Amino acid sequence: MSDIIQLLPDHVANQIAAGEVVQRPASIVKELLENAIDADASKIELIIRDAGKNLIQVVDDGKGMSETDARMAFERHATSKIKGTEDIFKISTKGFRGEALASIAAVSQVELRTKQNDAKIGTNIYIEGGVFQFQDPIQTVEGSNFLVKNLFYNVPARRKFLKNNNVEFRHVIDEFQRVALAHENLEFSLFHDDEAVFRLRKGSQMQRIVDVFGRKLQPQLIPIKEDIIWCKLHGFVAKPEGAKKSRGEQFLFVNGRYFRSPYFNKAVQEAFEGLLLPGYVPTFFLYLEMDPEKIDVNIHPQKTEVKFEDEHLIFALLRSTIKRSLGIYNVSPSLDFDKDPEMDAMMNKPFPSKGNGGGGVIKMPEIIVDKDYNPFIEERNVRPEEIQNLTEMYHQNMTAEPSKINLFEDEDFDEDLMRLPNGYWLFNKGDVTLMLDLGRMHRLVVSENNKTSRKNNINVNPNSHALLFSLEYHMNEIEKSKYNSFKKFLPELGFDMKIAHESVLRIDALPEGLKETQAMKFLENLFEILEYKTEEEFMQFYLNQWNKMHSKSRFDFIYKKDAEQVIKDFTALGFPEFLPDGKRCFYEVPFNDFKNKF
Repeated sequence: MSDIIQLLPDHVANQIAAGEVVQRPASIVKELLENAIDADASKIELIIRDAGKNLIQVVDDGKGMSETDARMAFERHATSKIKGTEDIFKISTKGFRGEALASIAAVSQVELRTKQNDAKIGTNIYIEGGVFQFQDPIQTVEGSNFLVKNLFYNVPARRKFLKNNNVEFRHVIDEFQRVALAHENLEFSLFHDDEAVFRLRKGSQMQRIVDVFGRKLQPQLIPIKEDIIWCKLHGFVAKPEGAKKSRGEQFLFVNGRYFRSPYFNKAVQEAFEGLLLPGYVPTFFLYLEMDPEKIDVNIHPQKTEVKFEDEHLIFALLRSTIKRSLGIYNVSPSLDFDKDPEMDAMMNKPFPSKGNGGGGVIKMPEIIVDKDYNPFIEERNVRPEEIQNLTEMYHQNMTAEPSKINLFEDEDFDEDLMRLPNGYWLFNKGDVTLMLDLGRMHRLVVSENNKTSRKNNINVNPNSHALLFSLEYHMNEIEKSKYNSFKKFLPELGFDMKIAHESVLRIDALPEGLKETQAMKFLENLFEILEYKTEEEFMQFYLNQWNKMHSKSRFDFIYKKDAEQVIKDFTALGFPEFLPDGKRCFYEVPFNDFKNKF
């Protein structure tokens, strides 16, 4: 029987390795930015075309490479970061395994122009599909200039799985932000299709966060700081009003490296216990500094996971430090550990007498409660015959036939509707009694009315009302990118808005039905739900948000006339039991089960 195991050619092996390192354009962005940082660059430019599918270019003013190093950098497992096995466990740089450039070159056309600080001339290398083409001397500036063109041009199956440009570019922005937030002492720029997206100057951590996410976040940030022997923690958390339903603005860094950790996220969430609405998560930017030998960054191909030697201690450190900061800034109540212990002793000391009266002891006031008091029992004697009459009336009511009133013919709801203290309503419908969630029923009515309007080519909100004073919404760069993707839909929906200057969105008119007080929250929801969604889906998301904003909750229905109208509208839809998302609109009250309780 012949042998069947063989060595793969280098270009095939490189393409397979590229599958781990290069998942999309954002993967290349991460690797090239980190290489520029390792080269001690102080200024880094990222230039993108077609969301990185056709061009990813990173220009830095770092140390550059010699002619030999430039050629060796594209060989597999060639690296300047480690020399022995022991070096793997004390990594202080970003890239170190020597796989990235070889993998990138295997699935694209790569050009490198580089020059060392003390060199008179630089070098230019061109590699196509992992095959070396040429290396020539060139006149160029100090530093490195990487150009990655036509990603996956030689692997069409991989290229077709890339998402549209909006989605891919948002992944690029994610990677850019993670690197930029970890290195506030460096200058970063991002250009997409010749348009400047970010121009980040050097500054403090607070300045970098505000430059990336907008000025509106600054008043919400609370500083976090703890310095112990084996670990330093610093950064910021946002106040509860800065919490979101998405996990977009949650950043953890260790030694300048971004990483993901659901376990540490839980520590932050627990620190906010009791302060956030259900379903909301806190916004935070937290930085850990510790001995590199105490962590392992080599457990994930994209190096986004980190293994800690003492993760339980770090969990406790995060939770306690954040809790303390929230208390210091009066976001949550905190215990007063500085209370004078002599105060308690004073409470039991005798106080001097005044006049002829004797002295006494200070005592806390006592509250006397009559545990037998019942507000529903009148202070009078109840005769036995009255108890007998009440008992007979109860049995008659329980055994009586249920009423069969046709509500919509007689239009008499008085006998058939009753509001409960928890916001639900009891409703006699034929032979059964239903418990209604009028909020969910109203949401479905609003949604179906909007669908009908759109089927008849009628705009949901065709009219708009001009504002006496314009509103201003301060966008961050991600929101600005999203706005540009869906702004073409806004005029027909009744909005009149435009970018006035820099990243300030000026709003001059709103659609009918949208109040000025609702406008900012409505826009925030639109920007949030469009994360990694295509612009074609915008209208559906818009309608969902519109329906939510114009739907009432069950607690909003207090008067019977409002409840009657919702029930009539809901009946016209066929009285469906469930919403499209599977939530129940009503529940049949099992009165027969109640009999067994007595």
